[in-house]
Amino acid sequence: MSKEELEQFITEQKSLQVATINRDGTPHLSTLWFDIVEGDVVFETFTKSQKIKNLERDPRISCLLEDGLVYEKLRGVQINGTAELHSDPATVHLYARGVMERNNPEIPGEMLDEAAESMSTKRTVVIIKAEHIATWDHTKLGGTY
Repeated sequence: MSKEELEQFITEQKSLQVATINRDGTPHLSTLWFDIVEGDVVFETFTKSQKIKNLERDPRISCLLEDGLVYEKLRGVQINGTAELHSDPATVHLYARGVMERNNPEIPGEMLDEAAESMSTKRTVVIIKAEHIATWDHTKLGGTY
C-alpha cells in the first residue's frame, strides 16, 4: 500500500488486534478499539490488564488491522514497535475520549467527557511508536497469486 492507502485503510478500521509478550515468552493477543493521534496508533485499557503488565516488562508490541472475507479481497497492516505507557489521569482522559469519540461519533461530547473521566483513574494509555510497518492488498493481485 502507498502511504495514502495505508492512512486511509487504518482510518476505515475499528478494531485493533494487539500482541504483547507474556512472561513465558508466548504471545498475548487481544482486540480493542483505537485512535490515531499525530500519526500514532493509540489505545487505552485497564492498568491491571495482562497486556499492560506485559508492556511494563517488555515494551515491544505488534498490532494488526485487517479486512476481507475471501482471499482475493484480503488487506492488512501489521505494525511492530515500542509501546509508550501513560497512566496520568488527565492524559488518559484525553486519549480515552478520543478513542470513544472515534468509535461512537453519535454520543454527545459531554457524555464522552463524563465516561472518559470515570475511566481515567483505572486505565493506561498505550501509544505505539512504529518501527516497522508491513502492508498487503490482495485486490491489487489481479486474480493471480
